[in-house]
Amino acid sequence: MNRTLFLLFLALTAIFSSVPCQAQERQRFDGGMMVHTGYLHGNIKALDYEAKGPTFGLGGVLRFHLGNHFRVGGEGYVSTLRQMGNGSYIRTSWGGLLADAYWRFDRWQPYIGLTVGGGKTSTLLMFDGSDDDWTPEPNAVLHNGSFFFVNPNIGVEFALTHAIHLTLKVDRLITLTPAEMPTGARVYVGVLFGH
Repeated sequence: MNRTLFLLFLALTAIFSSVPCQAQERQRFDGGMMVHTGYLHGNIKALDYEAKGPTFGLGGVLRFHLGNHFRVGGEGYVSTLRQMGNGSYIRTSWGGLLADAYWRFDRWQPYIGLTVGGGKTSTLLMFDGSDDDWTPEPNAVLHNGSFFFVNPNIGVEFALTHAIHLTLKVDRLITLTPAEMPTGARVYVGVLFGH
């Protein structure tokens, strides 16, 4: 899936690179949806369980432009890391306030930013059994927890038109409170609409 998303991003970039782009006027706001993936790992100390693997998720962002180089707004995402192949998972949802700085080079718009906020983890681990029967699972653990975080990110946007941009972003959640959750970098691909 990572390769498919990246190839789609490159193909759209190549196609629209040949289309003339009108002079970029300053936008007042933008927002859109992004899918993401990444490889997470970490030890859940309470269970002495090493969680690792690819995660997939979805979310979105809304930003208001301040001048020609700064934006503020909010974003939120849900990411699921499947475990053991039996329906077990670690699901992380988070959201917060963001600020970023961007620079414009013709159609390209690199940016760097930071999000601060809170989130929740929901962990279901079944050490025996399966999710495709109606049998009670005696050796399973369900745990919900919350956390506060900072989330540095770096990315680039490509203007298909003045109002429609493709975006590619990398980030990493850094928890500020103790959290029993795997961590790692995530890569996001999405479409943003501005006005």
